[in-house]
This record gives sequence, C-alpha cells and structure tokens, in this order.
Amino acid sequence: MVEEIVSTNTQRVGGAANGIHSAPVALDAVDLTENKRIPTKLNELNRVLGGGVVPGSLILIGGDPGIGKSTLLMQVSGQLADSSTDKVLYVSGEESASQIRLRAERLGVRDHNVIVYPETDMDLIRQAIKEVKPAFLVIDSVQTMNEPALASASGSVSQIREVTSELMKIAKNQGITTFVIGHVTKDGAIAGPKVLEHMVDTVLYFEGDMHHTYRILRTVKNRYGSTNEIGIFSMEEDGLREVANPSESFLEERLPHATGSAIVVSMEGTRPILVEIQALMSPTLFGNAKRTTTGLDHNRAALIMAVLEKRANLLLQNQDAYLKATGGVKLDEPAIDLAMAVAIASSYQDAEVDPGDCFVGEIGLTGEIRRVNRIETRIAEAAKLGFKRIFVPKNNLAKYKPTAAIEVVGVATINECLQQVLNQTKMMKGGRGA
Repeated sequence: MVEEIVSTNTQRVGGAANGIHSAPVALDAVDLTENKRIPTKLNELNRVLGGGVVPGSLILIGGDPGIGKSTLLMQVSGQLADSSTDKVLYVSGEESASQIRLRAERLGVRDHNVIVYPETDMDLIRQAIKEVKPAFLVIDSVQTMNEPALASASGSVSQIREVTSELMKIAKNQGITTFVIGHVTKDGAIAGPKVLEHMVDTVLYFEGDMHHTYRILRTVKNRYGSTNEIGIFSMEEDGLREVANPSESFLEERLPHATGSAIVVSMEGTRPILVEIQALMSPTLFGNAKRTTTGLDHNRAALIMAVLEKRANLLLQNQDAYLKATGGVKLDEPAIDLAMAVAIASSYQDAEVDPGDCFVGEIGLTGEIRRVNRIETRIAEAAKLGFKRIFVPKNNLAKYKPTAAIEVVGVATINECLQQVLNQTKMMKGGRGA
C-alpha cells in the first residue's frame, strides 16, 4: 500500500507538449512518408521492432536489474546518431554524466550527437527537449522521473501515469522517437500501473540468465509489427552482440549419445529456432513425485506425463521429473509437446534418441498428434542445420511437398512415434552388443 497525496493545485498537469497541438486531418490526407522506418545496425532489434524504428513511436523496454537495458539503448543511441545528423537526448535519472560517459567509452560510443542529460524533473526535461530538438529521446528510467505538479513521490502510480502520458504527447506531437526503460517487479512484470503498457506503442522484455551470456529481447506488444518476435544477443565485454544463428548456438554443447534429450523446432514469431529439451527421470524417494521445469510450463509437463502414463503405458507416477529447455529459452507453444514426450520416454527407458532426429507436434489428451502451423518453415530450418529426419503430425503432410534434404515422418499417435524412435534405438544397441 502506497500513500497518495492529492494535490490541491488546480493547474492542469500535462497538456500539449511544449504548446504544440495537433489538428484534425482527413485520413487520405495523412502523409505516410513521415513514418518511414529507420533501421538500426542491430538486425535482431530491427526484427523485433518489425523492420526498424518508427518515427514518433513510444517504446518501453523492461527487464531485470543488470540484464543490459541501458547497455542496449546506449549502443542504439550511438548507432542512430552515427548514421545521421539527428541528435539523441539521453536522459538518465540513475547515473551521473561521468558514469554514462564511462559506459559509453566501454561500448565505443563517442558521437557528439548523443546529448547526455542527468535529470529527473519533467519541467527541465521538456525545456531541454525544446532547446536540443532531438530526433530520438531515451528515458532511463520512467520510475525515476518526476512531474513537479504532482505531490506524490517518484515511482508512484500517479507519477508513472502522468510522466508516461507526457512522454507520449512529446513523441506524437513532435515526432520524437522515445525509448523508455521500465523497472520490473519480482514477478517479472513491468512495475507501475498496467495503463503504462497500454499507452506505449511497443513493449519489449529483455530476458536472460545472469549466469549466461545470452540475452533474449522479446516483444509482447507492437502496433507496427508482429508480436512474439524475439532477438538473440550475447553480452560481451564491449557490449551486446547479435547471435546470427541462435539454433546452432543452442545445440553446440549437446552430447551425441545422451539419453533424455530431444530437439524441437519451435517458432518464435516468424523465426524458427531449434532448441534441445532435456528430461531426467529418477525414482522418487518420497511419497509424492516431484515435477520441476526450467524454461517450460510446469502444467504442460504434468499433462504430457499423464498422457504418457495413460496412453503409452509408462509408469511415471513414482518418478521425479526434471525438464529443461537449454540456452535460457522459454518455450510455451503447443508444438513442443512431442519433443517433451520423447525426451521423457528416452530418459525413463534409458534409450537414446538418434542425434539426427527432431520433433514437432501437439499432443492431445487421447494421445493423438495434432497439427501445428508453419510446418514448411520448421522443416526447412531443420534441414538447413543438417538434421536427417523430422517427426511431424500426420495431418500436416496433406499439402506438404517432400524434398530430398530431410526425411519427413508423419505420426498420428504418441505410441507410433515412440515405437519408431526408441525401439529402433534398442535394436541398434542389441546389434552392437551382439
């Protein structure tokens, strides 16, 4: 609970940014050339934004402390200022000018068109925008900004709402592209009222594990592009670097003859990504079996195990299950079901899966393999990375034209898939033993 002090000041907060008002205009008279996208030098960021930065848009970036939000925006600021004569006003309420300069030197940003302004007062920020006339504005962070007309403290609900409203007016009325950094709560959601995410044009989440170098930029809202796109970066000493082929990076440490491992071709927006799903089944030492997941939905894992026990006759109720999506990726689409089931069965039966196999398919409660979307894109990505065989839902093959690059196997039930994958492995082991 936060105490809110109601201001008795009758002066209107906000209003038109710097006194500039927009006027009604006919739809067919709107000039579209003003909103031509501006690409950055980070192709992964361009992908997430839908092709580049839209002038006059308001972009919110949230993420855990120390994940690299300020690093990303400092790199983008340097690239935008370096590629044109436009100025970037970098407003920070968390660092001094010298601290920002130290980070900029480490990232190789030395452009004089990047104007640093350590300030939290919105009246002074509005005045600085009027004097500098930037094309791009960075606010680090919105929770530290303060609207003097309100008596409440910085970071309160009313302050965040009014500051965001003022930034939106600045972006729309003056055509200034505005990047806003937002703090997150312990649950991972952006701190402040939900209206904050409703007001902005684009909401990006910067995710990753503090113990790994990979960072994932995920879009959950985008008025100018598709949602659920992701960009993959690697945190290096000199800043963030793009990961051109994330599938290859996620699979490079896979053991060739390990059990409990299966490869899934998952779709993140329009991008296919191959990720290794690992499962470890161990007899439980307590009365209730444990179910632990990392990067996968806990309820989905429990559902898959129930289907395997009922339809595939695998006694899993006395087994502790540990499932993980490697590389720090979070997978939540239905098409990962088949790979999860294969990994669980592989670990339970201690039978390895052929390293050249990958899996795509949704599993129903009766054990059927249901069709998924973008099957051609998934198959093409698996073939490009050298996989020999891919198991897909049988109903997806009705309109698919086979190619010689990869063998496509259609399966109708989970039993049919497990028999082809694990029984062949057992036969190969028996042959080698003989």
